[in-house]
Amino acid sequence: MIYPPEYLVMIPGPTNVPYRVMQAMLTPIINHRSDDFRMLYRSLQEKLKYVFQTENDIVVLTSSGTGAVEASVVNLIRKGDRVIVPVNGEFSERLAKMIELAGGEAIKVKAPYGQIPSFEQVKEAFDNNKNIKALYVVYNETSTGTRITWLDKVKDLIARDDSYFVVDAVSNFAGDDMPVDKWGVDVCVTASQKCIAAPPGVAMLSLSDRAKRFMQDNPPNTLYLNIPRYLKYYAESAETPFTPALPLFFALHEALTIIEEEGLENRIRRHKECANIFYYEFAKMGFEHFADSKCRSHTVIALKYPAGLDDKRFRSTLANEFKVLVAGGFGDMKGKLWRVGCMGEVNSYHVKRTLASVASTLDMLGVKLTTATLQKHS
Repeated sequence: MIYPPEYLVMIPGPTNVPYRVMQAMLTPIINHRSDDFRMLYRSLQEKLKYVFQTENDIVVLTSSGTGAVEASVVNLIRKGDRVIVPVNGEFSERLAKMIELAGGEAIKVKAPYGQIPSFEQVKEAFDNNKNIKALYVVYNETSTGTRITWLDKVKDLIARDDSYFVVDAVSNFAGDDMPVDKWGVDVCVTASQKCIAAPPGVAMLSLSDRAKRFMQDNPPNTLYLNIPRYLKYYAESAETPFTPALPLFFALHEALTIIEEEGLENRIRRHKECANIFYYEFAKMGFEHFADSKCRSHTVIALKYPAGLDDKRFRSTLANEFKVLVAGGFGDMKGKLWRVGCMGEVNSYHVKRTLASVASTLDMLGVKLTTATLQKHS
């Protein structure tokens, strides 16, 4: 058996998991068709409603976040449906592709990477296109370190056309503002391994009454991701239709308990404060931020590489010498960006150790960054 060293995991998920949460996975296995499981699942539902800030039903899947995003698509979108998708990074591009694979027409509202489509552009897309089935939004674009800033304005816009409002909040849920009911979100999707600070493998969707009714009246051609089936099993027996990953359910329950103890407002504030320190200190070091200052993420910090700093060498030195993991760019951004996850239990220790390790890595590599140097190479 190969056991890797213990790293400080500062990638955009999976992130560091508190000891309490890891210990919860050692809970003895139970029958998932038993009162013990029903008690666990009902308690999970109540805790999730607190974090989603909703009275809506919630489905818990044993899957990645991508699995839950795809579940939202295959259960809501039918052949010929027209869907507006703001696109400004790898994950919003993937979302548009999922919609097309489901037979829908993805109407892309594009912005350059590092920026976001404006609310006015989205409104114009609604004005210029009839019979819009849904607006699908990637709230926090992990690939570019940007966040959509206008979700609180969408409610009235979709009401005009009776469209559905779907939010992929995988990479900032529980670390950023996401009041599902207040913002009129029909489907909100997230996962366990990012700001919730649990191990990967569990994903959740909240469903408005009207989204739930549509899915029940128009069941999808899929079995495992069949949301009406999950709703039916919970309503009838507080169970899941398929075997859940029981250790991960116990871990998620403990992670949600920690969120309750801290308080959701305090948790969101902590993420923002840590992100602001990262932005300020990295700029002082001489790194240039990739995301526009008006739409920077509170949970993923994306930074440009200056000329002469090699991605692989920088990140491998940081990992091997200081046991700090950060992420590179991917897709079109590979080799051009590096990214820091500001998620979950992130606090002053994580921030200070990361900053000190990055500064020491630059020193080891003989790289001296200044604002003037970056401006010269940008």
